[in-house]
Amino acid sequence: MLNHPTLEKLQSLKLTGMLKALDEQMQMPECEALSFEERLGLLVDREITERDNRRLKTRLKKAKLRQSAIIEDIDYHHPRGLDKSLMLSLAGCQWIQKHHNCIITGSTGAGKTYLACALGQKACREGYSVLYRRLPRLFQELAVAKGDGRYIRLLAAFERTELIILDDWGMASLTDEQRRDLFEILEDRYDRRSTLVAAQLPIKHWHQIIGDPTLADAILDRLIHNAHKINLKGESMRKKRKDLTNTEKGNT
Repeated sequence: MLNHPTLEKLQSLKLTGMLKALDEQMQMPECEALSFEERLGLLVDREITERDNRRLKTRLKKAKLRQSAIIEDIDYHHPRGLDKSLMLSLAGCQWIQKHHNCIITGSTGAGKTYLACALGQKACREGYSVLYRRLPRLFQELAVAKGDGRYIRLLAAFERTELIILDDWGMASLTDEQRRDLFEILEDRYDRRSTLVAAQLPIKHWHQIIGDPTLADAILDRLIHNAHKINLKGESMRKKRKDLTNTEKGNT
């Protein structure tokens, strides 16, 4: 007679993990052989798992990663100069804990966005807050925020985010306003948070694309000196997948 009220109380307390686990235990006669402590331990473990899963789902939703990428699915067989030991080291997320940065460069289709999103997803799994933005879209967002009075709040939100991923870096020369916005973001994050940049353009050309020499020096100093660098080479992975698909069709 106690079981039904207990389930209702667990529901009212929002202990959904324990609720599900207790309901399952009630339908499994073999659980009666377990001690009270063992059954309670299973309930608590389930609640912790449920809460961790909810937090992860929330972090991933806020991150808005462009691709559903995970570290475990990275292709190391394609010849693009990807250092597996470096990737495994970055997957541990100590670089985020130490407030280091990461820079991924390479030609179109080399897999920069996938690697960036895989590292972002792993950071979410490790409990870090993450935000993905294409740099052109970020500048649009900042311009709108200036118009409706949210600019300072938006900068504060960026400053609190433990890992920001800036994709499509260097696609076009920056305006003076964009340079200053970028400097403000990186200045707030310098030695406090981590930033991951994915770019087609090699690092040696970034000074030119940023423009103003003084601001370019300041921006790059805050971004590059403590950054882990991944330079992807070789043929486009999208082209490789297309060739494989065409080969498979030709063999059918």
